Amino acid sequence: MTNTTFREALSNALAYWEKRRLLYNGVLLIIAVVVFLIGLPETNSLLSFSGLIVFLMLAVIANLLYSAAYVPDIALQLSDYRERWLRWRKWLFWFGLIFAGLLTFWVMGIEVISLWLSSAS
Repeated sequence: MTNTTFREALSNALAYWEKRRLLYNGVLLIIAVVVFLIGLPETNSLLSFSGLIVFLMLAVIANLLYSAAYVPDIALQLSDYRERWLRWRKWLFWFGLIFAGLLTFWVMGIEVISLWLSSAS
């Protein structure tokens, strides 16, 4: 068993994941802006107070999901697989970033398509 304490594992996880949170949020913001721009002029209706509230709620949800990475990270750091995990956890980040990016594209795409359909009728 590893001699790593919970405090050490938590500190290591914070240092690792918080450095990457800005990249995560930046990529999701870029995807949202690109889909918004593709949907112009119909997406202009999203530029409202309620649209801003929905956007902020989705950003909070995305960051809560990002924070879920702490659970397996800390658990694996406290296991006998710590050294191997520290080399491989970058793949959890990239998988999560790609998944979140696709989910953002999908959610924004559904909104844009519904706006296009409502403007066509």
